[in-house]
Amino acid sequence: MKMTRRPANTMKEFREFALRANAIDLAIAVALGAAFTAVVNAIVKDMFTPIIGAIFKVDFSALKFTINGSSFIYGEVINALISFVVVAFALFFFVVKPMNALRRRFGLDQETTPTEAPCPACRTSINLEARRCPACTEVLGDGWSNATRVDAV
Repeated sequence: MKMTRRPANTMKEFREFALRANAIDLAIAVALGAAFTAVVNAIVKDMFTPIIGAIFKVDFSALKFTINGSSFIYGEVINALISFVVVAFALFFFVVKPMNALRRRFGLDQETTPTEAPCPACRTSINLEARRCPACTEVLGDGWSNATRVDAV
């Protein structure tokens, strides 16, 4: 059986895929992330690194060592590490912390108590109130679920 597709149908599928909200959101996020990274790299390279260099009397961009004629510019690695720390700091304090506060405010951060746990004998997920496993008929004693929670598996 030979499967053939009409180009119009394929283009329609591609258009539906490309215009999905999550694909567009992801493309925007990647573009903003690249722009944010460029800004942070410029700030680190042109502001933070010279300040740190002035304090410690070191020019990071000039730090290097040579082995058999090959130069290893580890000062750029230090700049990249500083950029990483600045990006992580900014994301944590300007994205993660506000989102966690919103989740707490709207009650989305509350932990739910599990209602099921795996059977100690066959690992089938069963209700915490059960006294016998419906799958393997294992008799379950008091406190059987304390050691075998579903979320711990």
